[in-house]
Amino acid sequence: MTSALTPTAPLVRGRGAPVPVRRSPLSTGWTLRPLAGEVPDRVTAAGPIAATVPGSVHTDLLAAGLIEDPYLDRNEELQRWIGLADWGYRVPLDWTPDGSTRQEIVFEGLDTVAEILLNGETLARTRNMHRTYRLDVTGRLLDGANELEVRFASPVRAADAASLELGYRPHTNHHPYNALRKMACGFGWDWGIDTASSGIWRPARLETWDGARIRDTRVSADVVDGVPTLTADILLDRDDAAVLEVEVRIGDTVHRQVLQPGRDTAHVVLRLPDAALWYPVGHGDAALHDLRIALTVGGVQVDQRSQRVGFRSVSVLTEPDESGTGFRIVVNGATVLVRGANWIPDDAFPHRVDRARYAARLTQAQFAGVNLLRVWGGGVFESDDFFAECDERGILAWQDFLFACAAYAEEEPLWSEVEAEARDNIVRLAAHPSLVVLNGNNENSWGRQDWGWDARLDGRTWGAGYYYDLLPGLVAELAPHVAYTPGSPFSPDPDAPQNDPAHGTVHIWDLWNEKDHPHYRDYRPRFVAEFGWQGPPTWSTLTASLSDDPLTPESPGMILHQKAIKGNDKLTDGLVAHFPLPDDMADWHWAMSLNQAVAVRTAVEWFRSLTPTCTGSIVWQLNDCWPVTSWAAVDGYGRRKPLLYALRHAHRDRLLTVQPDGDGLLAALVNDTADGWDGTLEVERRRYDGQLLARSQRPVTLAPRSALRIALDPQLVTPRAAASEVVVLRFGGRTAHWFFTDYRHSALSDPGLSVHATPTHDGWIVAVQAKRLVRDLMLLVDRVDPEAVTDEALLTLLPGERVELTVTGAVDADPALFADQLVLRSANQLVAARPRVWDTRLVREWRENDQEHIIEEA
Repeated sequence: MTSALTPTAPLVRGRGAPVPVRRSPLSTGWTLRPLAGEVPDRVTAAGPIAATVPGSVHTDLLAAGLIEDPYLDRNEELQRWIGLADWGYRVPLDWTPDGSTRQEIVFEGLDTVAEILLNGETLARTRNMHRTYRLDVTGRLLDGANELEVRFASPVRAADAASLELGYRPHTNHHPYNALRKMACGFGWDWGIDTASSGIWRPARLETWDGARIRDTRVSADVVDGVPTLTADILLDRDDAAVLEVEVRIGDTVHRQVLQPGRDTAHVVLRLPDAALWYPVGHGDAALHDLRIALTVGGVQVDQRSQRVGFRSVSVLTEPDESGTGFRIVVNGATVLVRGANWIPDDAFPHRVDRARYAARLTQAQFAGVNLLRVWGGGVFESDDFFAECDERGILAWQDFLFACAAYAEEEPLWSEVEAEARDNIVRLAAHPSLVVLNGNNENSWGRQDWGWDARLDGRTWGAGYYYDLLPGLVAELAPHVAYTPGSPFSPDPDAPQNDPAHGTVHIWDLWNEKDHPHYRDYRPRFVAEFGWQGPPTWSTLTASLSDDPLTPESPGMILHQKAIKGNDKLTDGLVAHFPLPDDMADWHWAMSLNQAVAVRTAVEWFRSLTPTCTGSIVWQLNDCWPVTSWAAVDGYGRRKPLLYALRHAHRDRLLTVQPDGDGLLAALVNDTADGWDGTLEVERRRYDGQLLARSQRPVTLAPRSALRIALDPQLVTPRAAASEVVVLRFGGRTAHWFFTDYRHSALSDPGLSVHATPTHDGWIVAVQAKRLVRDLMLLVDRVDPEAVTDEALLTLLPGERVELTVTGAVDADPALFADQLVLRSANQLVAARPRVWDTRLVREWRENDQEHIIEEA
């Protein structure tokens, strides 16, 4: 099988007609074979196997049936030989001269240490996963049959060798990923599988052209002096003396520029006062405009680029005040209160993530009220599909440069590689209006100060030249309309402590590692760029990926799918202050999932209650790259964990929450909308049985984009019997609760739930009513159908209260399952003196007139 490169009939150059640029994908006909290493006999015996481009060694071996799924059980351990081997990709390339005078082979991504050969002749050697390579093959392509080959060296061995050549630098995890420009988490992380794969991971193509073509476009859509302004620099390649014309078209505005022989750049500035601005979600419409740049020769279009742009201004302000130094992201003149989540590669093999998968994940982010995604620096420069989805949804994007949790050599050849990858990706991403922050590093500036690096570095470079010199200079040159920060966390003064909550941004990890989640309230940060709590994946994901028998928190597969140092110990230590430690695996799974949700909700609501002192938080993390116990809100198979629902509650644009205030309590109200928020604040203290003990009312008015903290009357909110009383606040359609004791010390009991399940065209309406108070009520519907979801979760109901939950999916399910003790979950089940065992003898009544299933307690 050969690559599809048969050209259309060429324009006849002898008549002076220009030849348009042709871009022909190199996506089919590839084969893969091992070149060196301790490769199993079955793999060697298989000979060359079919390979997919874009793709990777692991996924090709999997498709050929030569390895088991790396995500399952303990297969990761059994497949370490893959990263220690060398691999070769080959493709036959049939080419017929097409009238072009220039031919190039383009690889958008090679992972990582590679030699590229055409007809046995070396074209280039590469050492960077994050760059695009454009290889001139003019005069090297034969008329007819050719062979293109890419040989990949073992990334594990290459990283080890590079570490010796550059000199040791401190790093986390077990491979010296900081010596090689490969995705750091490809070597494993404290949530990530160690694949150390190789492959042609982004598209490849053959480009042919004659006379002239567009080499690159550098586009910014900014707001200058209040006017939407498009700036475009068009960089051309040309090799003849023809007169060229560049046309820039956006909406109804067309600009044409003639380039005389010898000129290879066009600089275009268009002021468009009537163009609608692009706004982040919650602040206005995310207006986008179609931009087209065309190159013509003698009236014939030979090349063109198209993209969507949005006009917005952005700045990051770090201004000193009485509380320290703030951190504000300002878009179109307005501060955006960030409700963010950190983003990692959505698959350990990033080539498998397509536009539809990005759309699904960003839909989940929107469900959780997320308005900013931070692309973490141990992954990749995300694809244009990711940023296009952010553009369309009004989700802000923050992209780290790819330095994470390590010291990095500033010597050659690393310096030049870093500069080249930064140039490539700044130019590629700069036109996306969602991109508002480019950030120098993840935790390296902090690590150099606080993780004992100086003695180990012994005077060696560690990366400061990148973060404070090279990268800000490149952003200023190539994307001045995007804000730059040197690191996360960071303080504006590089000599000051870089993880100081009072200055700039902070990462808060001592809670997970050492303390307990109520201590989030010990912090009064200005902006939190990382914090989080672990929990297992959904039950359906866990049982689909592990076959441990018995399955326990410490069974072999569970331990391999827990990458954090002493992760299970930290899970246990973080649980037992709040819940008894279950011995049953199903209860353990629910307890850890719930505790993760409670911990993060506690943090987010506290940080938001500090508005405007604290202007945002970015939870670690939204997504996972494989099935694993981790900090994610969406597991490695794309399923919602309870944490996603906790974020949905804590991220509401209008938030009502109760917080401690010295020896008392206060009501914190945050109105992150463009409209005022008026109403009556009702404060009640009730017994768990529903009896009203005290009550007050007061009118409250919040201006747009404002927050208010109201001290509550101590006589009203001081309990008589702390274990069985709750404070209930209601305002403007929101309800908040405050419990005086932790779960395990409270008087929670069997809530006496009645469940009514009504089928719909695509699922169910499940109505639940409580006889007694129930905390954190949730349907774990993935136990009924792995792809089913519910619209709400983690609800507190007072005696007599009723809620209707909309379930999408599970259309053929037995309605009795929605009342099963393993599906209908609550905190009560974990702390009652004798956890209730649901009676499976459920009374079912079928009403013919409305097709409603009613399930009641026997």
